[in-house]
Amino acid sequence: MSVRRLPLIAVMLALPALWGCGSGAPEGPPPASTESLAAIKDDGGAPRESLGRAIDRLFNEEAVGKTDALVILKRGSVIAERYGEGVKPDSRLPGWSAGQCVTALMIGQLVSDGRLRLNESAPVPEWQRPGDPRGVITLRQLLQMRSGLRHVEATSAGTGRVEGESDRMRMLFLDGRDDMASYAEAQPLEAPAGKFFEHSSASAVILSDLAARVLWPDRDPQRRRQAVNDYLRNRVLQPTGMGSAIVGYDRAGTMIGSGMIAMTARDWGNLGEFIRHTGSVGGAQILPRRWVQFMLEPSPREPGYGAGVWLNGGEAGEGARLWPGAAAKTVFACLGEYGQFVVGSPDQLLTVVRIGHSDPAQEREVHDELGTLLALFPKN
Repeated sequence: MSVRRLPLIAVMLALPALWGCGSGAPEGPPPASTESLAAIKDDGGAPRESLGRAIDRLFNEEAVGKTDALVILKRGSVIAERYGEGVKPDSRLPGWSAGQCVTALMIGQLVSDGRLRLNESAPVPEWQRPGDPRGVITLRQLLQMRSGLRHVEATSAGTGRVEGESDRMRMLFLDGRDDMASYAEAQPLEAPAGKFFEHSSASAVILSDLAARVLWPDRDPQRRRQAVNDYLRNRVLQPTGMGSAIVGYDRAGTMIGSGMIAMTARDWGNLGEFIRHTGSVGGAQILPRRWVQFMLEPSPREPGYGAGVWLNGGEAGEGARLWPGAAAKTVFACLGEYGQFVVGSPDQLLTVVRIGHSDPAQEREVHDELGTLLALFPKN
């Protein structure tokens, strides 16, 4: 009797598995794709499978938008590298506002050369007229985004402006586009200089104009452009390994230092590495260490921002630009619109670059996924 029942019992025992019920144990995460695992040359101390899954999530277009490039460097060497469809390692990719870090480096060289002074009034001629309250604005305050100049970076509810009428959009694409510095420098003070932090693309354009004024006082657009381009290339881009960079200028010959810079993903990684090494390359000090340390010091009015660089300070939460409370305090980043991240983590000997195009909701997903990826790596 028992012999005849065994096949039926075996079938009954097998039914839950066939129906997908099983024992009720939760399914594990999906395995990393072959493409992501192949992109990992060295795990850098992170669990390889987990790192592969993290890379996959950063190429999930529905969740994070289009990722053009992801490059991870450990101890200065590329350990993982993956590109989106149609993008190659030699493709020049825009970093948008991440380029403001490059502008800050250029200003640092000019300060080091004695051509600009950090704590003196910014030499904008219109501000030096008797009685002009903007004459008190210093170079330091412009770098730390606390000039007090009126500026609306983006449209939002309550600003009274319609889409496309932020000062940033007007400066870059509308009535200010031919002479962006003149547009930015013409704005009045809306707060006492130095008292409040406000992220402002206009500040980086003003800094670019100051660079041009000291490098070539002649207002000829072509000569201004050539003078700045030569200085930037010879003193910043080539020595720091960012030779692929292409820089945009307006019709007045002013570098669009707020973000019109494109270069390869690896060169964006070299930017992060240069800052992580406090201004040195291969042991050679290209920019004074004290300048990069200044860039990485919190602004007096915003613990999450230094001078051209975002810092891992301030309060955690939905509005945090980086990962305060989760990642090391020393983490910094050059950030750009649409989800551009050049993240440096000195404690982990790590630089991570993500370049792509994301809407605001997707940008937040990119932010969260990069925080998860950073947490995979040990502290060294």
